[in-house]
Amino acid sequence: MDLYDSLRVANPKKNGEDSSWIEFDADTTAGLNAAVASGKDIVLLTQTFASPSTSKLISEFKEKYGNVRHVVYDAISESAAADAYQNKYGERGLANYDFSKAETIVSIGADFLGDWQGGGFDSDYSKGRIPAHGKMSRHIQFESNMSLTGANADKRVPLKPSQQKVALAKLYGKITGTSVSGNLPAHIEEAVNAAAAELLKAASNGVVVTGIQDVNAQTLVLSINETLSSKAFDSKTSIKTRQGNNADVSKLVADMNAGTIGALIMSGVNPLYSLPNADAFTAGLANVDMTVAFSMKEDETSSNAQYIAAAPHYLESWGDTEIKKGHFGLMQPAIRPLFDTKQFQDALLMWNGSDMSYHDYIKNNWNTNILNGSSWNQALHDGIYVGAVTTEEIVDKVEDTPQKSVNSDLNVIANSLAATTSSEMEISLYPKTGMGDGQQANNPWLQEFPDPLTRTTWDNYLTISEADAKDLGLFLEPSTFFNQSSHDAAGGLNGKYANVTVNGVTITAPVIIQPGQANGTAGLSFGYGRTLGLKSEMQTGVNAFPLYTNFEPTQEVTIEATT
Repeated sequence: MDLYDSLRVANPKKNGEDSSWIEFDADTTAGLNAAVASGKDIVLLTQTFASPSTSKLISEFKEKYGNVRHVVYDAISESAAADAYQNKYGERGLANYDFSKAETIVSIGADFLGDWQGGGFDSDYSKGRIPAHGKMSRHIQFESNMSLTGANADKRVPLKPSQQKVALAKLYGKITGTSVSGNLPAHIEEAVNAAAAELLKAASNGVVVTGIQDVNAQTLVLSINETLSSKAFDSKTSIKTRQGNNADVSKLVADMNAGTIGALIMSGVNPLYSLPNADAFTAGLANVDMTVAFSMKEDETSSNAQYIAAAPHYLESWGDTEIKKGHFGLMQPAIRPLFDTKQFQDALLMWNGSDMSYHDYIKNNWNTNILNGSSWNQALHDGIYVGAVTTEEIVDKVEDTPQKSVNSDLNVIANSLAATTSSEMEISLYPKTGMGDGQQANNPWLQEFPDPLTRTTWDNYLTISEADAKDLGLFLEPSTFFNQSSHDAAGGLNGKYANVTVNGVTITAPVIIQPGQANGTAGLSFGYGRTLGLKSEMQTGVNAFPLYTNFEPTQEVTIEATT
């Protein structure tokens, strides 16, 4: 539906006024040259493209201008997992998993049937859940929010996000025979011990995954799966769809405010909506000499940039992908461009001084670097090409890459995690199955899409246990629900409205009593609360990103009923 969205930017804009590509090309080229002359940095702030041709183009852009940084930003970050993988294996990516090969699956906070690490694991998982010869996979889930994955588990253990770290550390200790300290409630400790026993029995048929956004936690999971020699764990065919780097993004915001950025070119990102410190980014924009946003909409970010480069829809574009290592894909336009648009990659070619089209560039790159003598026409016909991934390639990169201190002593890491203390109330921020990070908030079909657990549409909400709701005065008695809800809930399903405060930032959200929610925890989804680049009817819910301090999806929280 976004292809025909009436709010699409139809042509380039300069300072809010219609412009032309001739003016855009001349102005931006001059701005880049001025940045070079001034000694200030040129920064490309982009989404994860997972595109070999785009990566090559950016490398050539860096060579031409010299003082260029490429900052990759994912609104919902997997930076901790990518950092841990890079530290261990020498390249940025995420470990891959084939759950059809696992007989015992232990997940600690990973909603792998939802959007964990970009999703796509449900098909393999379902294969192992079909009884064969009297056996099927065994799935144990430790989590705070009730998730789609937890709802499908054989055993589900509710616990706080902080307790997940302790549980993982203790699981590591049991698997490796290492003494790990830390305190857990007796029933959770018993569940961890039982899970460890099942994993040890399953050996290479077991696998452990986690959604904890902590480099140490992610490092332990990689180590556990290597210790088990897990068949489901694939460290060679890494996933490339989440390569954002939190540290790089934070440094960029600081540098913008320090006035050391000469040009900022953005593509596929909306940081003024999705950054937890969006105000700091806004202030920093004023200190950048040239700001450019490639965007389909005048959204929160592009509307504050000096230049809006009207971007085409993917159905109007050429492109390529490498979703996982060695697995390549080609995309070609299904329709002629509806508006006067230009791809980010075509602009890079122009800035690089090339008159080649992006189609020709992709074809040349594939014939030279990817196809290994195979036919371009056949690859274009098939849409996919699978190359070889060798063990030697991974080993060489690991040997050539200095291992960071986070991997130096796994026992120290485990005991550090085990020392995590709990807060009275903790919140877990998560992406909803339909809405994700909010890029498609102007799509009414996605707004109408029912949440698979709560069946709620057109809104996000605070999920909380019945016990906590009663303690906090948020519960509506079923006997008087319809009378109360018409006056007090003002949109809540079976709870009132609550003020939710994290690190001094307060938002107000309706409350839903969620069976299975761990006591002492609450949940709130990303993707709502958009204000620009969408119709007023789609401006629903509250923005949870201001609570996403330091890109941490779990936070200590204070919750109070509204008066």
